[in-house]
Amino acid sequence: MPRAPRVFVEGGIYHVYNRFGSGEAVFAEPEMALEFIELLRFVKQRDGWTVFAWALMPNHYHVAIRSGSVPISNGFHYIQGTFSRRFNRSRGRTGALWQSRYQAKPVQEAGYLDRVILYIHLNPVAGGLVKHPTDHVFAGHREIVKGVRNPLVDTDESLLSFGETEKVARKAYLAAIRLGCRELGRDLQSGSEAPGIWIRADRDLAPDDTGPYVDVLGTSTGPERRGLSADKFISEGARRLGIGVADLASRGRRREVVEARRLLLALGRERWGQKATDLGAILDKNADMIGYLAREGIRQRLEDEVFAERYEALDETMISDPL
Repeated sequence: MPRAPRVFVEGGIYHVYNRFGSGEAVFAEPEMALEFIELLRFVKQRDGWTVFAWALMPNHYHVAIRSGSVPISNGFHYIQGTFSRRFNRSRGRTGALWQSRYQAKPVQEAGYLDRVILYIHLNPVAGGLVKHPTDHVFAGHREIVKGVRNPLVDTDESLLSFGETEKVARKAYLAAIRLGCRELGRDLQSGSEAPGIWIRADRDLAPDDTGPYVDVLGTSTGPERRGLSADKFISEGARRLGIGVADLASRGRRREVVEARRLLLALGRERWGQKATDLGAILDKNADMIGYLAREGIRQRLEDEVFAERYEALDETMISDPL
């Protein structure tokens, strides 16, 4: 039976998880866990994710995220595919590493995100790995409690599910963690927790509203993009960039042509749902070359502020001002 297509909502919140085939304990090796974490960190920056919670267990992972403007399938296909190739190469093995494609459950119900965060951060306790989630290195709870440098979890966004100020939210979050531990047979007193952050003064927690999100009515604040054919997407984009389609299809190496190719192909692949084969048919290039040029555009977007501004401006004008 064919798999049902997944519906992506810009700014949607998802609980994503997967496990290794045959229950292999790949993440029991710290270097493998760190490899996966760095891939998560890279895609978080690249695709504009907010991370509410995460945990690596020996044979599976959990992560709760808010998406940006890029479909989460792009990110998790990259993470799982890259990790598989690196792991197989290091072990001299072939074949599938993961049990299946990633699993993603939308978190749509108001007030449900706090339960997802607790479930993920209590997973190491439920699995019998540790007595208290602070003792598990490869999870977001330790980052929230201990205030580690360069955390993967977005602490303020996570705590907002438990209160509107930092002190109130931390108190409620830790109380919920203690209750969860007791329910799992780990009846710990508050004094048995690892020392956390000392907060001198309370402060309001504010959500990051710079990217798309789903409002209280369940509506995404992300823009509605028209369904464009590859031909229409390329012709509109080329006109806005002041470049001819023939120039984009050529092998020309002028800087303005190279940057226009990267801009348009990165935008098409990331945000407009364009397929590499369809774009390639218009530009007389194979899908592998389209993929390479799009990746180069994504890399430049991350590294070059001016290029990133042009990318956002092109996206905005194609949404708001159809030709």
